[in-house]
Amino acid sequence: MHKFFVTPDSINESKATITGDDVKHIYKVIRLKAGDKIVINDTRGNEYLGSIENVNKAAVDISILEKVQDSSESPIKITLFQGLPKSAKMDYIVQKGTEIGINEIIPIITGRVVVKNEIGEYKKTDRWQRIALEACKQCKRSSIPKIASPIEFNELLELLKAFDTIVVPYENEAGLGIKKMVSDLKHKAYNIAVIIGPEGGFEESEIDELSEMGAYIVTLGPRILRTETAGIVCSAILEYELGDMGGKI
Repeated sequence: MHKFFVTPDSINESKATITGDDVKHIYKVIRLKAGDKIVINDTRGNEYLGSIENVNKAAVDISILEKVQDSSESPIKITLFQGLPKSAKMDYIVQKGTEIGINEIIPIITGRVVVKNEIGEYKKTDRWQRIALEACKQCKRSSIPKIASPIEFNELLELLKAFDTIVVPYENEAGLGIKKMVSDLKHKAYNIAVIIGPEGGFEESEIDELSEMGAYIVTLGPRILRTETAGIVCSAILEYELGDMGGKI
């Protein structure tokens, strides 16, 4: 069944209205018509079964039938702190991170970030948020990940105090693997921070500070992954081991 997102002010207990680009998609591409059933999401994680009442080129009017209780959200919450990469790599990270189930993505400015002169442009997160929304439509998530503006490394250290598990894949770590880390966890991991360095990796002093905070410094294996790959792979492993990736049986 098709799912569409609307702003909270476009939906109430009985009615919803779809406007914008989705209208053309509905009547011209997938050719839905009056009487067809769809799922409506209010962008706050609430979903409803609806029936199309009317379709025109300006809007699609929906009658709300019932609230949908099932959620496609993972039981664990992963926040990806991503060392700010060059060019369009962040677009890829946002798209694939959304598909996997990441809850929030926060770019970080570490010592070896190479795009510091363009930081001002990166603070405009509208593009990333639109990418996350489109990815949500494709993978039928119930909640849209929040994409934050870049923060400094010292701000990261302060935010990490709120997490019960901190995971830092590091190319120079040869001992603790992420698989072993998960099996050794002595607490339930519900609120997880995954921290990924930029193209140049972390400085040793940064790794030392993260380790002092209780972060698990882990290896993902013998092959060094690109910055746009590492966070996706690490999060997918955590979703498989601790979340809902792989199914219930």
